[in-house]
Amino acid sequence: MQQILDTLKISATAKGNSTGSEWFANGSSNIESYSPVDGKLIASVVPATKDDYEKIIASAQKAFIEWRTWPAPKRGEIVRQIGDSLRRLKEPLGKLVSYEMGKSLQEGYGEVQEMIDICD
Repeated sequence: MQQILDTLKISATAKGNSTGSEWFANGSSNIESYSPVDGKLIASVVPATKDDYEKIIASAQKAFIEWRTWPAPKRGEIVRQIGDSLRRLKEPLGKLVSYEMGKSLQEGYGEVQEMIDICD
């Protein structure tokens, strides 16, 4: 599992909330994610505070105002690029979904493929 986490650049303790350009990790107690497969700790996430969430929401609202002014082909190209990134990482993402959610490997791959299909 560590190799998959390394491939996805997920550290043992991760910052859990982002505006897309700034990460927030000011919460007091980490949230731990354990695998239902073997009960092992996958990673822990440092949560954000209420004030952090307010900043994140304000940033998202500001980004949406700009996003909706862009022409559809430009927005579509960005979403397509997200799909390309998911496609490149389909195998490790699918394995992580399987391990984290206790699903079969094919179900994990299927969940990632569903997101790829949405982006296409």
